[in-house]
Amino acid sequence: MKLIKVLLVSLILLTGKGLFAGEGMWIPQLLQQLNEKEMQAMGMQITADDIYSLNHSSMKDAVMLFGRGCTSEVISREGLLLTNHHCGFSAIQKHSSVEHDYLKDGFWAMNKKEELPNPGLTATVMIKMENVTRAVLNGVNPEMTEAQRSQKIKENTAKLVKDFEATNQYQAVIKSFFKGNQYYMIVTQTFKDIRLVGAPPSAIGKFGGDTDNWMWPRHTGDFSLFRIYVDRNGNPAPYSKDNVPYQPKYYFPISLKGVNTGDFTFVFGYPARTNEYLPSYAVEQIINKENPDRISIRQIRLNLFKKYADKDQKVRIMYASKQAHVANAWKKMIGQNLGVKRVHGIEKKQAFEKQFENWTNSTPELQKKYAGLLPAFKTTYNDLAPYNHAYNFLREAGMGMELTAFASRFIRLIDLSQSENRDDVAMQKAVKSLKMYLPVFFKDYYKPLDKEVMAALLKKYDQDVDFPFKPDFFNRIHSRYKNNYIAFTDAVFKKSILDDRDKLETFLANYQAKDIKKLAKDPAIQMARDFVDLQKNVISAKRNSLRFKNDSLMRLYMAAQMEMQKDKRFYPDANFTLRVSYGKAAGYEPADAVEYKAFSTMKGIMEKENPAIYDYAVPEKLKEIYRTRDFGRYADKDGSMHVCFVARNHTSGGNSGSPVFNGKGELIGVNFDRDWEGTMSDFVYDPSICRNISLDIRYFLLIVDKLAGAGYLLDEMKLVED
Repeated sequence: MKLIKVLLVSLILLTGKGLFAGEGMWIPQLLQQLNEKEMQAMGMQITADDIYSLNHSSMKDAVMLFGRGCTSEVISREGLLLTNHHCGFSAIQKHSSVEHDYLKDGFWAMNKKEELPNPGLTATVMIKMENVTRAVLNGVNPEMTEAQRSQKIKENTAKLVKDFEATNQYQAVIKSFFKGNQYYMIVTQTFKDIRLVGAPPSAIGKFGGDTDNWMWPRHTGDFSLFRIYVDRNGNPAPYSKDNVPYQPKYYFPISLKGVNTGDFTFVFGYPARTNEYLPSYAVEQIINKENPDRISIRQIRLNLFKKYADKDQKVRIMYASKQAHVANAWKKMIGQNLGVKRVHGIEKKQAFEKQFENWTNSTPELQKKYAGLLPAFKTTYNDLAPYNHAYNFLREAGMGMELTAFASRFIRLIDLSQSENRDDVAMQKAVKSLKMYLPVFFKDYYKPLDKEVMAALLKKYDQDVDFPFKPDFFNRIHSRYKNNYIAFTDAVFKKSILDDRDKLETFLANYQAKDIKKLAKDPAIQMARDFVDLQKNVISAKRNSLRFKNDSLMRLYMAAQMEMQKDKRFYPDANFTLRVSYGKAAGYEPADAVEYKAFSTMKGIMEKENPAIYDYAVPEKLKEIYRTRDFGRYADKDGSMHVCFVARNHTSGGNSGSPVFNGKGELIGVNFDRDWEGTMSDFVYDPSICRNISLDIRYFLLIVDKLAGAGYLLDEMKLVED
């Protein structure tokens, strides 16, 4: 009987039945070695070489880092770039006004001449990645101090990059993997002329708003369309009217078949940051101390954003991008805390650490190498706690006041103007930079809102942070203003020139060093200076020293874990490099007696519809499409119109906009979120509950074709019917 069970288990593993995978963000270069067989057993019909190859065009050539924080994919022969609506949100918002509210109404270019340029927006493709660990660690030896080791690695890295770029047209960066145990050179090419082609109205692109954010089921058409332009020789170039659409090496075919429960899926993108291998002390500090601090501060800002946005449509547009940015991390952190506690993540790490201690004590050699690791972690994280607390308040509250953050930009000009060996060229360059930033800042700045935010955040900071981690100006609040934060705030705004664009432009127009007194006495700049000095002189030096010590401990701990678990396949934590994750489409059960399906449909949009609530208003044309069942070839085989789906793909921030594929390597979705219950996957992955949420590519096609009337764009794409 026992032999039969063993054979049955072996058969399941060989045939792929029962495989569900999910955890892991895998280096594409190593898929053939580590993952290809498992992926094919689960349903992948292509090869690792189809995904990543240096010998021919492959899928990697169509996946791009969008801006600085998202993923995008090339989906047409003329460089159409698909990403999330929330990834393109800032660009859409910058083009919006009360007269042309592209956030509310959407935007569609009906020809290439109508596409909108976006200065500063980039798309970066990875050309190749190469293991350069030996070269980076050349000359590093165990006798070195951590500072010496770090300096040597820095020198080696700089030389490798310089030597490469001297003889290549591409850019290079070297990144650490496995906590400094391995290093890869990432070779890239960056496109600088990225134009907005289309975006659905926010009632589709942000349907459900902050209420549905991080939640399942979702019914959000979270996409936007851009196009890459290059010069006439096909090279990346800044915006020019003479530029032409990019002709990609590869673009993704789009499947109209859809995805069903149990289907194999994989995600290809740029996850930003995960910390799967941290000790329990680190996770406990994040979950029980740091996240609660940041959540409470952001809640104050969000409440005030909503108060003013509800009263004024113009303010709603101005603060839409800021509100979304603040709310996204706020809700994620709440979910992380609940998720880690739900799966007993800290306790699981503590249990592993007991096993680790037993292993390190098993031989004298292991004792010598690793025995002091966990006690050292405990000490450093205890020492780090007050500095992290102060740092989070300074960044979230201190620089959460817009006027203070803006004022910090003037500190360099003051320092240059007051220098004994004044550099007039550098000083005028700083003035020019400030002049260029003024329209950016004031376009989306509303003084009454910022004043109320400042008073509220000053009170919060004062209540929750002790000296010596408070700026000096709090002494004036206590003495001169008798703890009246509103009165102090009123005085700051009354005396400062930084909240008045006209006055500031006049002041900077003919700026000379002698004008420094007015800036130096500005109360907003004095506040900013106090915060900056506090961070530099009190917080950062000690905090960075402790973090540096933890980094060195973590490098050793990572190596120890890999030595202890020799048979385990380890994947490196996310670090904004291209990764593949894979798993099967699957629903989940988030709570007792609650069961979620793997996909959502337009029926759910109509069930959520509420014209009285901005986040749940449904465009009339979309309702008409639903009433008439005008889904065309985008409908599922049962006649319903699928909107989103979930699967066991390990994703994180940065994966927003990532392409999602079926076993044939055809595009079936666009990743845009994780389930709220599974956001703890940055620290602890649980396959029973962790899901990535993706837009069904057929809903994207329906919106482009039937709602926007921009079906001409589909002519550029390769649509696969079967």
